[in-house]
Amino acid sequence: MKNRIKELRKEHRISQEELATAVNVTRQTIISLENGKYNASLILAHDIAVYFGKTIEEIFLFEED
Repeated sequence: MKNRIKELRKEHRISQEELATAVNVTRQTIISLENGKYNASLILAHDIAVYFGKTIEEIFLFEED
């Protein structure tokens, strides 16, 4: 699953650490999400979407294999 977290984070000029603190995860989790090595739980996806004022679907791009 791809996502737009890095793109949105840069648009809002916030660091990985700031986003991690805002959604109550570690910076390493944000790094893993941005690199596609980790898929967010529904709760984390929701928290990130709320933080950016977007829907989950606008941030997380589901691809069928």
